[in-house]
Amino acid sequence: MKQVRQLLASKGHDVWSITPDASVYAALELMAEKDIGALPVLEDDHLAGIFSERDYARKVILMGRASKETPVREVMTEKVYVVQPSHTVEACMALMTEKRIRHLPVVEEGKLIGIISIGDVVKEIMAEQEFVIEQLENYISGTR
Repeated sequence: MKQVRQLLASKGHDVWSITPDASVYAALELMAEKDIGALPVLEDDHLAGIFSERDYARKVILMGRASKETPVREVMTEKVYVVQPSHTVEACMALMTEKRIRHLPVVEEGKLIGIISIGDVVKEIMAEQEFVIEQLENYISGTR
């Protein structure tokens, strides 16, 4: 099974983030522009939280808050689960499933170096399974 390091190497290390004092509206604009579902919240290069579509739905819309006046700090998820580049994709899937989360920041030596989504993890697991199936089919049919 691949490690997160390999997954980031193929998907890229691009990470868009937001500051805690930015408005929820600014976060939503960035998320829409980049077509992403969550933003790490960085304060002085330190991971202070994560803001996701789920946070918006549950803590802004349902609470009757205004997106332009609400700072990200007030609605972000502060308890952030992170992984290291050495974690396996399988371990990430287990963590995401257990904690019911869709995004995992990747941290190395205390610095944010990437983020992976449930979609990234599922895609990688499916590719691995397809490879194994192909190898087994080739073995059974004697073509390899």
